[in-house]
Amino acid sequence: MSDSTTPQPPEQDLMLESPFVDHLGVRLVAAADGSSELALTLTEPHLNTWQVAHGGVTMTLADVALATAARSLADEGVGVVTVEMKVNFMQPGRGELRAFGRVLHRSTTMAYCEGEVRDSAGHFVAKALGTFKYMRRLAVGRDVHEQRKRRAPGAKPGPSDG
Repeated sequence: MSDSTTPQPPEQDLMLESPFVDHLGVRLVAAADGSSELALTLTEPHLNTWQVAHGGVTMTLADVALATAARSLADEGVGVVTVEMKVNFMQPGRGELRAFGRVLHRSTTMAYCEGEVRDSAGHFVAKALGTFKYMRRLAVGRDVHEQRKRRAPGAKPGPSDG
């Protein structure tokens, strides 16, 4: 929590750096010291056939909140990947969803996190627990064909060959 005398950066100044999450319209509100807060104003594409938040949208929001909390403790150039995650859905989400994440335990390579999603009326929408692995960022835009050229002649493609 912040007090009203401490200026807070506008939500749009903070970045999540994920094309998929940006496409959904998720906004980063805060991320520091093993905690995070995200916001998403639901629009028609986010809804299921019952006109409430699709479970995949709610789960994605929870995943990103937990991962962002874990990343807030990482060194420069280190990101996280989700190893496992569990979400319990309590009730449908409506309006604006807010997701909160926090790190419960961190080792040198892993973070165990918890979080929740609430709707604009403050209703408890979902509870999440997850484990995240710290990793150096992968090369962005690397050429898969170049990687295959370096492989020994006759070698079969492996899991790292895309």
